[in-house]
Amino acid sequence: MNLSRKSVLAKIPGQALWLILLAIAALELTGCVVGPKYHQPAVQAPPAYKEVGDWKPAQPNDQNLGGSWWTIFQDPQLNELEDQISVSNQNLKAAEAQFRQSRATLRYYRADYYPTVTTAPSATRQRTSSRRPPPTSTFDGITYNDFVLPFDVSYQADVWGRVRKNVESYREQAQASAADLATVNLSMHADLAVDYFQARSLDAEEQLLNTTVTQYEQALELTENRFQGGIASEVEVEQSKTILQTTRAQAIDVGVARAQYEHAVAILIGKPPAEFSLPPLPLTAPPPHIPLGMPSDLLERRPDIASAERLVASANAQIGVAKSAYYPTISLGASGGFESSAITTLINGPSGLWSIGLSAADTIFDAGRRRALTDQARAAYDSQVATYRQTVLNGFQQVEDNLAAVRILENEAKVQDEAVVAAQHSLDLSITRYKGGVTSYLEVITAQNAALTDEVTAVNILGRRMANTVLLIQALGGGWDRSTLPARPECCGKLVSSTGSN
Repeated sequence: MNLSRKSVLAKIPGQALWLILLAIAALELTGCVVGPKYHQPAVQAPPAYKEVGDWKPAQPNDQNLGGSWWTIFQDPQLNELEDQISVSNQNLKAAEAQFRQSRATLRYYRADYYPTVTTAPSATRQRTSSRRPPPTSTFDGITYNDFVLPFDVSYQADVWGRVRKNVESYREQAQASAADLATVNLSMHADLAVDYFQARSLDAEEQLLNTTVTQYEQALELTENRFQGGIASEVEVEQSKTILQTTRAQAIDVGVARAQYEHAVAILIGKPPAEFSLPPLPLTAPPPHIPLGMPSDLLERRPDIASAERLVASANAQIGVAKSAYYPTISLGASGGFESSAITTLINGPSGLWSIGLSAADTIFDAGRRRALTDQARAAYDSQVATYRQTVLNGFQQVEDNLAAVRILENEAKVQDEAVVAAQHSLDLSITRYKGGVTSYLEVITAQNAALTDEVTAVNILGRRMANTVLLIQALGGGWDRSTLPARPECCGKLVSSTGSN
């Protein structure tokens, strides 16, 4: 088979073809992009956080929050668990799949930048009736082959920026999805840290109760000896047994909540609870101080705020898409190929065929449909702006709430420690008075209850301080930075910024 491209192209009116192509290129280059230019909505950030008070700020040499913010707690067991989330957590895998889905959607609409080329080759053999009208047709009674190798090219010129605005919108949606992935990642790590510290707080409470049980057992033995010696009454023995058994029950009851937190940690690292065990480790050390930064930094540090802002930009681009419907659609179509009755002469110059054309389509009357679409796009934009601003406000509230909790609980812990010391001293005095026969055992029981209550409260305060410190880190963004969003998610495999333009 001989391929005579020159003989085919020689028959195409080159001047007309080039005029059409030049017209399309000129429209692409000079066409305006309809729709409003995007400006990030203005939000008011306070100059400083209200709830800082006299809370000690982080020193310049303190460890700053980073991607692995949990290492600031200097807990090897926590570090090991946190590292498993990125590998095994199913919620994180789902968010990552949603990001890949948004990237694929962006690539789908980005294909509108380029022409579509299709082909539909066919090979047929047919015979025409000898008696079909008109009776003098030259094909009457003829059996012949028909081999066709066609190619069709269609292209819609992006004269008014419809494609550009649409791609811009889906690119910003993909960036919002990347920020959503970062939000889920931060949330999963924070949830694990909270559950972990709650479990350790319960370990400390159980340890305290078990130690108290030992002390109460010694007190019961003392009371029984005094009863046998005729010094104490049977009532005092029963009172001693009552407070002992009550404390034992409390120690057992701690296991219910502790087991639930252990199961929660197992799910977060992607394991069935039956395959995971969290070794007991009583909580003792106070939480570290967290570097706060300025409130305005929150706009760049929280992934949920970045996601909301990217959706505003996407909605703004959709206004341009809606407004482009007011302008005509200009399309270029071309077809060509080869057709022959013999396969041996299919790809030859004389077998070539072609056509090319330019068309424009515009809507003359649609009963206000385009205006309704534009109004809808503007309303969607206004809604996203309001959502963005509310997300920012919620971010400020979460920081203030947890900052207040951390600061107030730190002051409460100091006072509670003094209460523990005072209660223990009171208990020692009551035991001494009881041994000396100055007071009844009821005074000892009252002092024991007060001392245990104060010690349990101190342990719970420490657990709450650790949990609120984690929540404060989460409210501050967990060391995330907006610059990690992919500038061109359609071509970048990792969630990193790109130097390429949008």
